[in-house]
This record gives sequence, C-alpha cells and structure tokens, in this order.
Amino acid sequence: MTGVECRADVVCLQESPRESEGSGISYSAYEISRTKRLWMAIQSGSGLVVDERTALSRGANEDVIPTDVRRRGETITRIVNVHNQENTHSGERPAPKLDWQRVIPQGGTVVTGDFNAHRKRWDPRCKVQWDAAFWEDLIDKNGLDIGNDGWPTHHWSREDQDGESVIDLTLANQPIVKWHILAEDHATGSDPEVIEWEVGEARQEEADHNRVVGWNFAAMPEKDVEGAEKLWME
Repeated sequence: MTGVECRADVVCLQESPRESEGSGISYSAYEISRTKRLWMAIQSGSGLVVDERTALSRGANEDVIPTDVRRRGETITRIVNVHNQENTHSGERPAPKLDWQRVIPQGGTVVTGDFNAHRKRWDPRCKVQWDAAFWEDLIDKNGLDIGNDGWPTHHWSREDQDGESVIDLTLANQPIVKWHILAEDHATGSDPEVIEWEVGEARQEEADHNRVVGWNFAAMPEKDVEGAEKLWME
C-alpha cells in the first residue's frame, strides 16, 4: 500500500477490493473505515481529529465521502473522496446528486479521486470529450484549481488496444503548488498512476504548505523533522 510506504496519515482508496472476494485490506498501523467502493485509513497515533461528513453526501454515500481533518492549531481541511462511476442499471452518476454548495466550503477543500470524465481542459490528448460538463461547471463556479499537468493518470488495455487518459483529478480552492506522477517509484500494480501533489494552506499561526501523495487516495498532514506538515493522497 503506497500510502503506508510513504507514512501517510490518511489514505483514501477508490474501487477498493471486496472482502467477499478474499481481497480485503488490513494494516496494523491504520484504522480503516469503508463503503463498498471507498476506503479511508487513519494512521493510529497520528493526532488527527477526523469528522466524516456523511450528511453532506446523502444520496451518494457509497461514492462520495467528504471528510474534515485537522490537528491542534490548524484550520480544518476538507477532503472529498470521489468515485464517479456510472450506475449500470440507471445510467446515472453519483456526484451530480449532491448539493456541492454545501460540500465545498469557502476555503481548505480538496476534491480528488476517480472522476471518469474526459475533457481537453485537463487532458490535451483527449479526442472524445464526454461526462465532463458537470465537473467543468463545478470548477468554474467554485474557483477550483486543477492540479493535473496533462500527464495520463489512467492506462487501459482492451481488445488488443492500449490507451491512456486523465480521469483522476486533483481540484482545490487553495493553491496547488506541486503535482506530478511518481511513476516507477511507487507503482500501484493497477491501471491508475501514483500521484503526488502539494497544496498551500493557511494556518492559524502562520502560512505553511501541506504535501499530498498517492494513488486514488487522500490524506492529511504529518509533521516532518523541519516542522512542515505533509498531506498524502494515494
């Protein structure tokens, strides 16, 4: 688990393995909560105060989880973990069901995960644009920065054809000061890539930066030896 290797305080996973299939995840240093498709792991002893805001995702609780996290002396950061997969029966996607004006507060919000949306705005190689109008409208109305730099976050192979796309996004209403693919250093063993990103965050005492690393995961700050705080996303 990449988040564990990187000493992540919080790890959020989309399209998690199903325990009924004998592929459940456990790790002694983490406390794990889960839905059918989203998991969140909190490092034991991390000192984080965690508040899972399930009321904000009513109607899409299996696919969108807003979580507030903070340490003493910090402002709250809300991480919204998203898996926007089309329902095979209804054809609907879960994210548009939510009241995003309540989900995204004025500051300190990161929306991250598997958006399953194709657009030239974040994927310059995109030839067929679809399922992206909702996210573009959300980005524009809430002043969200797009952290992605155009590199593919997803690789696929079907019918003897290989392809790549950008469907795993990092959005924030605070500056995203760093974003890149970690490539072979933290291989996922699956089709999504490992992503490292860093956001600027206003603290009560001083301005600081948080660091986020991961693969379809989100995490919150861990103080390093220099007193900076790290925010990891896997």
